[in-house]
Amino acid sequence: MIQEKQDSAISLIRITMETDHCMFVTSYGEAPLMEWKKKTDTIHDILELMDDGKVKEWESIYNDNQDAYYEEDDE
Repeated sequence: MIQEKQDSAISLIRITMETDHCMFVTSYGEAPLMEWKKKTDTIHDILELMDDGKVKEWESIYNDNQDAYYEEDDE
């Protein structure tokens, strides 16, 4: 979890891929946002690094909430 600017909201990111100069980052909010960022881009604060267990727990909650928006009608 990071805070990109001093007064910005806390966001959860996952570094999906890394090259010599850039990273492909997925930011999670209401919908995932995938984008390339330079390794030299600044981040105000890294608040927490989640271990694999916490990531799995969060994914379960996040995916359950996403499914709630995409339930199909019984027609």
